[in-house]
Parts: sequence; C-alpha cells; structure tokens
Amino acid sequence: MPELPEVEALREFLTDRLVGNEVARALPVAFHVLKTYEPPLSAVQGRTVSAVRRHGKFLDIVLADPAGSTDPADPADPAGGDLHLVVHLARAGWLRWQDSLPAAPPRPGKGPLALRVTLAGPAAGGAGFDLTEAGTQKRLAVYCVRDPAAEVPGIARLGADPLGPGCTEADFAELLRGENRQIKGVLRDQSVLAGIGNAYSDEILHAARMSPFKIASRLTPEEAAALHAAMTETLRSAVARSRGLAAAQLKREKKTGLRVHGRTGEPCPVCGDTVREVSYRDSALQYCPTCQTGGKPLADRRLSRLLK
Repeated sequence: MPELPEVEALREFLTDRLVGNEVARALPVAFHVLKTYEPPLSAVQGRTVSAVRRHGKFLDIVLADPAGSTDPADPADPAGGDLHLVVHLARAGWLRWQDSLPAAPPRPGKGPLALRVTLAGPAAGGAGFDLTEAGTQKRLAVYCVRDPAAEVPGIARLGADPLGPGCTEADFAELLRGENRQIKGVLRDQSVLAGIGNAYSDEILHAARMSPFKIASRLTPEEAAALHAAMTETLRSAVARSRGLAAAQLKREKKTGLRVHGRTGEPCPVCGDTVREVSYRDSALQYCPTCQTGGKPLADRRLSRLLK
C-alpha cells in the first residue's frame, strides 16, 4: 500500500506534469472506482489543474473554476467553485503515467485499469495517467467533490500529519497519552496520524527500538520523544529517497529502503539477529527481537504477548 512518502512523491510528480494543463477527459473504466455522483465526473473536463495536494494517503487534484473565484455556496451558481479529484490508492492501487495515451477510449473489462485521465492541448500531447488496481479486493476509490474535508469521509477523519506543523514532539506525546492500545495500532490509525501504514510503522518502531505491542499511553516522556524522532526521521528519509523519481520507480524504491518490513527471516541490518513476523488475518508485522523486544520473540497470534 502506498503510504505517506510514496503519496508525497506522487504529489510532486503530478504537480510537475499536471499543473497548468487542462483535463480533456476523465473516464472511469471499473464500475466500483467512482464513489460520488454529484458533481458528475464529466464536470472536470475543460478545467485546468491548479494544484496537487496530499491529505494523509489521499491525492487531491485541484481543478480551477473556469469562471474564476465563484462562491460554490452561492445559490445562484451552485456549480461554481473549484472541483477536486481525490484519489485513494488503497492496498493494491497505483498510478501509471503515460506521455501519450491511446486515442481510443479503454473498454471496461477484467484487467487492472480502473480510471483514465487525459490532458488536452498541443502542449500536453495526449499525456495523462491511468489508475490501476491489482487483485480481487477492489478498494481503489475516486471522488469528485467541491470540499474534500466535508465530502470525503476518509479525509474528514484524518488525524495529524506526522511531518506537519501540528505534530511537534509535544503534540505527539499528547496524542499518545489517552491511547490505551498497542503502539503499532496507534501509529497506523489514520484518525490519529495521517499517512503511516503497515510498512512504515514497522520501520519506525525498529528505528525507535520499541516493541510493537508496547501500550502507547504507558510510554515514558523519553520513549515518546525517541519515537517521535524515529517517526520524523524515517518518514523524511523515505520522502527524500523518493523525491524526483518517476511514478513507476516508487514501489521499488520503497521496498529497497525497508530494513525490517517484508524481510522475515533475513538478518537485521543493525544487530544481525533474524527478523521475525507476527501474522494476522490480512496483514503481518515484522520486527527484530534483539533491537525491539529484549531478545524475546513475540507469539505469532492475534493480541499476542511476549512469550515467557
């Protein structure tokens, strides 16, 4: 699943290629992908991209109002105001950029293609992007809305951005204070911290030398400070590694930059111990016993505790 560093890199990638260009067409190919119906997706056609933003793991393509600064709340002009094409790539979704898209519209089928956006004008040259989704669990989501914070449920629930000004060391400690849950789950909870998923939560906890099952509210001030430092450094380093890469290269960069996540059975790059795994129904976490749990392996079952 793309997480904060990859989505931030995609935001920068799309900013360079979309801003200032007009959308010729946005065509849903898979019936499940579009989650809104008003305004219709066809309303983005003819609008110029003015910005690309990120909200946690959501991409927000801002399409300028062709009439200018019309108030969208004005009953005399209910269609006025900017539109937002908001994308959540979910677990298996991705964005594939093409400098020249086929002229013929794609046909709905059983392939991975979910939505296609084509740019207009001679400068664009028929460029654009496809949203694709592998696998059978179709969770890729696209929203065409006027106000993402009010109209996209996932954005409305987002917590603090881990790299934003609202997540200082003091803010972070306050967030943890009332969380009587395992720290792994708190880091992944989008209503607490926006943008961290399974992979980077493993990496952050490994960098902080902390058990994923430690209760968040029981962290000492020193542990909370160390975790905050590990979180910001891990995410900033990942963003820096991804910056400037083409969209097609981001998945590979994420995988090569991970130290413990997805590396069960391999040696820990810090101490050499074997990276271990705790499996759940639809996910798994990885950790180093020497670095994180005092050398003790965690029982591989849900709601596990340290083996005695």
